[in-house]
Amino acid sequence: MGHKEPMTIASALRQIQDRTLILPAIQREYVWKPSQVIRVFDSVMRGYPVGSFLSWKVLPETISEFKFYGFMRDYNAFDNRHNPVVDIPTDREVVAILDGQQRLTSLNIGLRGTYAYKNHGGWANKSWSYPERQLYLNLAGEAPENELGLKYHFQFLTGKDVDASRDDDSKIWLPVPEVFEASEMSSLIQLLAKYGVGNDPVASGLVSKLWDAIHKTASLHFYEETEQDIERVLDIFVRVNSGGTVLSYSDLLLSIATAQWDGDARAAVHGLVDELNQTGNGFSFSRDTVLKSGLVIADVGDIGFKVKNFTSANMAKLEAGWDSLSTSLQVAVGLLSDFGLSGGSLTADSVLIPVAYYVHHRGLGHAYRESPKTREDREALRSWVLRSLIVRGIWGSGLDTLLRDLREIIRFEGDEAFPVAAIERAMARRGKSLAVTDALVDDVLSLEYGRPRTFAVLAALFPHVDTRNQFHVDHIFPSALLDPKTLNRQVNEDGELAFSPSQVDELIELKDQLPNLELLPGLENIGKLAATPAAWLSDKYPSPEERASFLDRNALPSTLPSSAEEFIAFFDKRRSNLEARIVKMLTPTTHIPGGASEASSDLDEELVEGDDTD
Repeated sequence: MGHKEPMTIASALRQIQDRTLILPAIQREYVWKPSQVIRVFDSVMRGYPVGSFLSWKVLPETISEFKFYGFMRDYNAFDNRHNPVVDIPTDREVVAILDGQQRLTSLNIGLRGTYAYKNHGGWANKSWSYPERQLYLNLAGEAPENELGLKYHFQFLTGKDVDASRDDDSKIWLPVPEVFEASEMSSLIQLLAKYGVGNDPVASGLVSKLWDAIHKTASLHFYEETEQDIERVLDIFVRVNSGGTVLSYSDLLLSIATAQWDGDARAAVHGLVDELNQTGNGFSFSRDTVLKSGLVIADVGDIGFKVKNFTSANMAKLEAGWDSLSTSLQVAVGLLSDFGLSGGSLTADSVLIPVAYYVHHRGLGHAYRESPKTREDREALRSWVLRSLIVRGIWGSGLDTLLRDLREIIRFEGDEAFPVAAIERAMARRGKSLAVTDALVDDVLSLEYGRPRTFAVLAALFPHVDTRNQFHVDHIFPSALLDPKTLNRQVNEDGELAFSPSQVDELIELKDQLPNLELLPGLENIGKLAATPAAWLSDKYPSPEERASFLDRNALPSTLPSSAEEFIAFFDKRRSNLEARIVKMLTPTTHIPGGASEASSDLDEELVEGDDTD
């Protein structure tokens, strides 16, 4: 391994442009945030080192043995996050980056491309929430005071952002890519004239400093590996990258899998993740979940995220069964959707794995989701899934051990039905009991506004909620009317204080708890404001039938409070209604299907994916 002559940023980007500087398949994808891009450009402008780079000189005879990707140029967090595959001619050598991809990609995006990220408060599943932004440098002066310690004012902006600041004397925005395009000194002079800053010493000084940092200063230092032994290169990559904090271990392992598959592991995994996440009302499964599912379903003994488990033998086994694995995961995610779950209410992605293993073990297809003959089995599975998500700590520590236990039980006892009883006994032995206890019900009822599990529990309790739309956790009795100042000033008909200090404390304590919470569509919640429940319901649903339907859907008592004095009575009734609903949802199916063999002769053909007509 030797040290190459340092090069300028412009030179490196031109090599990226003509694809002589590329990425090997073992590299992860681009993960840097806009703020990180801005920081690296601030460092470049200040003349700070941006770190060394590790590259691999790939000779023509090695190119055909490996897969390569191009650098990201126009990144879009909505629909363009994956590096493009490139076909390299086998009659020339190339240089592949083993360490430093994030920095080089950031320079490439800032100087040649765009970065589209989601607007604050925008819809995650709508393309218009991700406007295209270009990197700009403010020529009016240095950066305002900031927590990141930035000296220069870089910012990603849309065209509308730039137009909106044209009358602001503190903003003179220069598109950074134009500095890269001005490769000659004469072009730099023309650029200064174009923006009318040639006679402005501050602005022209900033442009010149950036131009020098890109085109003149050889600031990029490369160490180059020249050996063509792929195992050696892989070992170097693992040693260099496994110690980083940004690179997750699953990213690294996916990279290794990509290098060892005959096909394109990265494309296969990303494609499956995208497909799973589009099921039903939408999910947010990660590559981690799919990779872990693969290890479990392929019956790999040790399912931990360890390099030793991603051997060529295991990867060959995973690739050979990929179609079957994909189908099992698709059916399993469909079942979770059928159970009323989605990305907004699924508190632990790992629950997918044993469901998928059960589906895979029995060779079930989408027909299982609808067949009357499998209704009892589905109910047993649904009950177990929901209870495991609501009880604290089930999918936390000891996950790999739990998954191995569940796999063994399903393998030996899940041929004809989901083995709920055996699974729950095994979970209890691991200290992960699903027994419905008063403590569990109280724990659920004590969930509070703003807590991570609160939205998930409400969505699971109320299956009419469509989490594809924007729902808010709403205080049924407005929190503004239970504010300490408001309560302490409130008087009764006799002109006396309506509440004692202890009563005020009780009202404040109860206002954020689950019995006073519901899920409302965002616009409805905004329109509700601080109206009392009784007044809002009467206005929103004029007819008795509509009001009754709303009350029933949300497990609300027949009479809603119109004042703070009526809140405690309402709270107790709603708590009782929710308690009954929670117990019903958490109580396991009393009849564990055991006689599935009676129908197995004609059911097997109906359930296998190959005969599925959906």
